[in-house]
Formats: sequence, structure tokens, C-alpha cells
Amino acid sequence: MTGSEIKEGKTTAIVAYITIVGALIAISMNSEPKNAYARHHTRQAFGLHLVFLGCALFLSVWFSKYAWLALYTFHFAMWFYGFLGAVSGKLNLLPVIGPYFQKWFTFIQ
Repeated sequence: MTGSEIKEGKTTAIVAYITIVGALIAISMNSEPKNAYARHHTRQAFGLHLVFLGCALFLSVWFSKYAWLALYTFHFAMWFYGFLGAVSGKLNLLPVIGPYFQKWFTFIQ
């Protein structure tokens, strides 16, 4: 991946990490022209936000303050790792779950 491609997709990649709405905006921002760097980070952020929302829905039925603390700690750590990768121009996969997001969200072009 070239430096100019990373520079062109950096704004879209950063927007993707700002809530689920940011990920949806990033999907539309990357519709034309398509950018591989932005696509990578959009898939990672979209998946991370969906996992957080799914776990939060599950925990809303079964309340445990320690489970909530674990969820928020996990989400913040993964978000921070992905966001730093987007800002610094790296194609980091989120640990453990990142490769799955790249496979599952192929509709994000």
C-alpha cells in the first residue's frame, strides 16, 4: 500500500472509529473512490461496534457490574488499538477478532 493511498483514506479510517454512526458514515465515504486502507479500518471499526452493541444487549438482561466493567475495558482497549492504527497509518488487525471482521464484512467495499 502506497503512502498516498494511506493519506487519502486516513480521514475515512478515523471517522469509522467514532461510534457505529461513524462507521456507517465511513462506509458511504468510501463508496467512491474506493480505498483499501479505509476499507480495512472501516471493517474493523464496524465489527468492533457491533460486538459491543451485541454484548451490551445481552448484558442489559443479565446485570453484573463486573461484566459491564469487562465489556467497557475490552471495548476501549480494542477501540484505542484500532484508532491508533488508523491515525498512525498502519493496517493493524484487532487481536483475536480482527481477521473475522475482514472475512465477515466483505460487503464493505
